[in-house]
Amino acid sequence: MIERFSRSGTLPAMHTDTLTPPDLTWQEEALCAQTGGDFFFPEPGSSVREAKRICGMCPIRATCLEYALTNDMRFGVWGGLSEKERLELRRTGRP
Repeated sequence: MIERFSRSGTLPAMHTDTLTPPDLTWQEEALCAQTGGDFFFPEPGSSVREAKRICGMCPIRATCLEYALTNDMRFGVWGGLSEKERLELRRTGRP
């Protein structure tokens, strides 16, 4: 839980708003969690073919992609799409 402090307009005391971190338990079921991150965060210009192959077999691929799009993940392969493919999906609505 993260607390964010902000001043109240009429009270000199501080109050807190509670921000709840996202539920990331789905990541425990992801195939990438079992294979390591090297495939999913390759060096610039390297192939993402192996990462996409693993994503294609992953039972939670759609959840992963939704998380990446919602949280503006800009690096790596998420939900079977590269950075460029996710950017194109955001722009046009299709990969």
